[in-house]
Amino acid sequence: MSLNALLSERKTAICDKWLDEVLRTYPADTSSFLHKRNNRFDNPVGYIIRESIEALLEKFVNGAESSELATPLEDIIRIRAVQDFSPSDGVSFVFSLKTVIREELGEALFNGLPKEEVVALESRIDDLVLLSFDIFMKLRERIYELKVNEAKRSVSFLLDRANEMYERRDRESAPATTTDA
Repeated sequence: MSLNALLSERKTAICDKWLDEVLRTYPADTSSFLHKRNNRFDNPVGYIIRESIEALLEKFVNGAESSELATPLEDIIRIRAVQDFSPSDGVSFVFSLKTVIREELGEALFNGLPKEEVVALESRIDDLVLLSFDIFMKLRERIYELKVNEAKRSVSFLLDRANEMYERRDRESAPATTTDA
């Protein structure tokens, strides 16, 4: 049996275990909440993570290119980028896919399959990590740009208000001039 056939056959189990690993990166109470609620309105973050993991794994198993993997990956990373994750923690969940696949496929991964297929699989996961890091940093950059722009707007507003106050004070304190003809 080929590696792709094994991955396809055990895709549901791999997906469930990978989701567990992703949710384990959150604090215990958050992880519990994200794990238990599947309703997209009660738990939009958990729902997006679950749906995106499923879509990402489906595309990955089917050999999709990076451009196709980027959308579900970005959906997960967008959530992690706005949270308190460092860049390495924000993308570390992708590495756990290797562990999950190794655990799920067990001996078949190393004894029954050509070494080239296993190396290619792990290389594709490494590429997915690099793509994840690029996405994470792009999103963080965007967040910082938004923060800078908001700070600029706030400072501009305050400067405008201060200028108005000084102009009003200058007008009120200026001596009245009379013109006699």
